[in-house]
Amino acid sequence: MNQIDWNQLRAFLHAAETGSMSAAARRLGLSQPTLSRQVAAIEQGLGVALFERIGKSLKPTAAALALLEHARNMGAAAEELSLAATGHAQAIDGVVSISASDMVAAWLLPPVLRALNEEAPGLRIEIVTTNALSDLRRREADIAVRHVRPSEPELIGRLLREASAGFYAAQDWVHRHGHPRTAAEAAGHRFVGADRQGHYLGYLRAHGLPLSEPVFSCYAENSSTAWALVRQGLGIGAMMEEVAAGCPDVVRVLDEVPLVRFPIWLVTHRELHTARRIRLVFDRLAEALGAPPAPVGHQTGRPARRTA
Repeated sequence: MNQIDWNQLRAFLHAAETGSMSAAARRLGLSQPTLSRQVAAIEQGLGVALFERIGKSLKPTAAALALLEHARNMGAAAEELSLAATGHAQAIDGVVSISASDMVAAWLLPPVLRALNEEAPGLRIEIVTTNALSDLRRREADIAVRHVRPSEPELIGRLLREASAGFYAAQDWVHRHGHPRTAAEAAGHRFVGADRQGHYLGYLRAHGLPLSEPVFSCYAENSSTAWALVRQGLGIGAMMEEVAAGCPDVVRVLDEVPLVRFPIWLVTHRELHTARRIRLVFDRLAEALGAPPAPVGHQTGRPARRTA
């Protein structure tokens, strides 16, 4: 193909993103036959098949995946040009989806999103709350907050900081049961568990706590629910320090047990990082979540930027 036809390339880009000719046509305001002809034209010009048709769905071929990053870059450049031409070069709008665990989503993200809403009112943020690793390659989210380093070559990740978690109990619980401080003292008290399959128990044992299954008073796989149970006095539970610091009704226990340390990674797809709205959200998340922790219950306004 000697010259790239932007309309054809745009049709390919949206077909790849939506996985459907009809969905891509609706997004672009075209008829499905028109969009199909544009995709067929770019395939003919390149001399390669860009999609495998599986029923009504489209699966990008290896050739399509190789072309996709370039198409996204051209799309971002075209968006910048259009904004500049209309005098709205600073306007940022659209939807950005963020995947995070339930505790990060409920406790750490809201102040960042409030600041983003003030900075870019046209942005609409979708929170995908999950404790599983969202597959960014399948566009389950644009950005993910993870606690493991990304291994996929098509993803880019930034290590923000090492976070830490301690063990806590409700003040009322401590008044009733005392204040255990050592690992040996842990076995004489009740805990809030995460699962009945023994995974969480195994983790606690690996951390040096000599516990057995009967120590659990209840179970909650959802971390927000488990934390609510801890605050109601049902037992000891682990929590990020900055979250616990915003809850005056809890007390740090097992003080002599080492803190649980884990990384916070911010991850996105290489192809998506060129989009202005995703760059903005990625950078603001990095600034806020990478900053020294503060009690989340006392955060106000926009998180301060760090300077090198």
